[in-house]
Amino acid sequence: MHVEVLTHESKLLADNPLGDPARRDVVVMLPPSYETSATRRYPVVLLLAGFGGNGWQLAFNRAAWQTPLPERLGNAMRAGTVREAIVVAPDCFTRYGGSQYLDSPAIGRYQSYLCDELVPFVDGALRTIPRRGARAVVGKSSGGYGSMVLAMTRPDVVAAAASHAGDGAFEISYLRELPHTVLTLEKRGGLGAFLKWFEGQPVKGQAAFEVMSHVCCAAAWSPSASGPYGFGEGFDWPMNLLTSALRPDVWARWLAHDPVRMLDDERHRAGLGQMRAIYLDAGLGDEYNLQLATRQLAARLAAQSIAYTHEEFDGGHFNTSHRYERSLAVVTAALDTE
Repeated sequence: MHVEVLTHESKLLADNPLGDPARRDVVVMLPPSYETSATRRYPVVLLLAGFGGNGWQLAFNRAAWQTPLPERLGNAMRAGTVREAIVVAPDCFTRYGGSQYLDSPAIGRYQSYLCDELVPFVDGALRTIPRRGARAVVGKSSGGYGSMVLAMTRPDVVAAAASHAGDGAFEISYLRELPHTVLTLEKRGGLGAFLKWFEGQPVKGQAAFEVMSHVCCAAAWSPSASGPYGFGEGFDWPMNLLTSALRPDVWARWLAHDPVRMLDDERHRAGLGQMRAIYLDAGLGDEYNLQLATRQLAARLAAQSIAYTHEEFDGGHFNTSHRYERSLAVVTAALDTE
């Protein structure tokens, strides 16, 4: 696949409270026949990176002994195992490392940016089939979370969705990690001091990276009702910062954003029910128990008679980009091609 980088100036992100740039790179992977079939139009797959990632990372990461993603997807399209499509990898990175692809007054309007600005921009810039029946969303980890939530809440935008080890079942994925965040913040002198320390580190260690993930989640799922919004402010923690005891009212706000529990809402069930294809997978050794969360989500879909494909594989949470060929095969088969 040929890779291009477009630039988009967002109006919706212009006033984001973290001061993150409104001008965003949009990494586009064009299908093999795009340059030779001058009048042909193509379906679109939005590819959402996990926490801490962006479109550049997805398209240009060249790990040792691994074929880059654009080349792999191009080979799969030429072989016919994945239907030809334009793959769009947006940049929704923030000062907190991500946005969970939601609208939050503590981070910015990232779901609206994707659905209401980026999709029309791509339709205007490239030879897409500009309707929801020719559009899918795929993501891993936080990107998988964003994919499922977008399908639930904006079925007017996409007709198929896939999640690789997407966030869910928070009581078995996030809850066990919160005491570590409490102790880390205490060690660093509180949130403000931790954030200042973190930004000054030349190498961001995995332990601190996971604390930043919790900062991002709190800003996305439990923004403060009163604000003010800005770096280090504007959200409520779901745990007591001295004892790590849960704060039930705030934890309930987190659970309201859990895809497993979101299916209690008829509107969200209806959103997923409109998908032509839903693909779920996770590694059997996922370090965050997201293989179990994915099983819970699949069970809820089955109970509602919502069709889906669920697979598991040997592996953990990391270095699983080889699974994109599988998810794109499923979702592109369900999209309009003309």
